[in-house]
Amino acid sequence: MRKRALGKGGLEVSAIGLGCMGMSFSYAHTPDPADMIPVLRGAVERGVTFFDTAEVYGPYTNERLVGEALEPFKGRVVIATKFGFRLRPEDEGTGTAAGSFDGGLDSRPETVRRAVEGSLGRLRVEAIDLLYQHRVDPAVPIEDVAGCVGELIRAGKVKHWGLSWAGADTIRRAHAVTPLAALQSEYSIWSRQAEREILPTLEELGIGFVPFSPLGKGYLTGAIDATTPIDKTDFRAILPRFTEDARKSNQAIVDLLRRIAGQKHATPAQIALAWLLAQRPWIVPIPGSTKLARIEENIGAAALNLSATDVAEITAAAAAIPIEGARYPDHIEKTTGL
Repeated sequence: MRKRALGKGGLEVSAIGLGCMGMSFSYAHTPDPADMIPVLRGAVERGVTFFDTAEVYGPYTNERLVGEALEPFKGRVVIATKFGFRLRPEDEGTGTAAGSFDGGLDSRPETVRRAVEGSLGRLRVEAIDLLYQHRVDPAVPIEDVAGCVGELIRAGKVKHWGLSWAGADTIRRAHAVTPLAALQSEYSIWSRQAEREILPTLEELGIGFVPFSPLGKGYLTGAIDATTPIDKTDFRAILPRFTEDARKSNQAIVDLLRRIAGQKHATPAQIALAWLLAQRPWIVPIPGSTKLARIEENIGAAALNLSATDVAEITAAAAAIPIEGARYPDHIEKTTGL
């Protein structure tokens, strides 16, 4: 698979990464970790070099899974993890998608240093390839966070750093203290808020962009429709965009992707990912999956070349489709873009 650069510090990763959260967290049915190890290793064998996790996923269990699975590939893969939520050692493996985030935010320097030590052990690495602040903590100046991570970089415990869900002003302030390699935020053909301020800011500063949920939490693949049951323990059950009525109304965006996919001998997921890749050469989406077949399908998007005309037509057609339902409930949405 082709590689892409994130930031100006020499961080290079596969054009499509793998979001690992769903392998041990967030969805109704959590797979057996023993079944996920061959999936992670199979992704490497198929060209994926970029893997995303976080201490809050589980909590802690997803980092342990990724660390065990990818230990044989040290030096060949890039692992990104995140800090920023208030967690306790005894919380390990107890969290649901909602519950694990309920302890509040904590990006105090002493917490960041402790989180890094824990992640290093669970990931079985000597240095974290890419460390994100998971959410902006309004109680801690971003300059203090950036300074702390800068010290960790100089100490050799972190190689590159980034932010998640941060706003343009915060990005600028953090970057001025310790240069950022990447921002991770939601971006897809049906969630395009990042285009207003975030993309221009990243382009100006030379920061890479790592979109999570590039397939709309599975909806843009066409595998989910209004009749698909969503278990109450699935985090999508709380999302306004995933009510039955919203899924029925939003079928038009999937129909668009299906139509384009038919013309290109591709799948809706591949068109959605190829559209993202075509937006900027420094965008690296991280679709999640627990199945190798889906990972192979997603990887195929990197070889799918959309012309400028294709991209413009898809963009215009998608913009004409009204999307029903907010992407998050208000209490979650207000934590974004800080």
